Amino acid sequence: MTERRFPPPWTVENIPGGLKVCDANGQSLAYVYSRENPNDAHMAKVLTEDEARRVANNIAKLPSLLGGRIWSGSSES
Repeated sequence: MTERRFPPPWTVENIPGGLKVCDANGQSLAYVYSRENPNDAHMAKVLTEDEARRVANNIAKLPSLLGGRIWSGSSES
């Protein structure tokens, strides 16, 4: 089996205007943008901070939820 391209654990980091999901090597995997209050989020058409945190945390859980079946570098299913 080849080395994983995006090794776990995946973590969530705060960035200005949202959150960033990174792998164990610090590679950025996803950015989730948000605003502090619902009115600002609606006007900017982005998520609230609470919604963004939930999305980012769920993205960070993917390696454990899928049991290592993703991003393994192989074409096997």
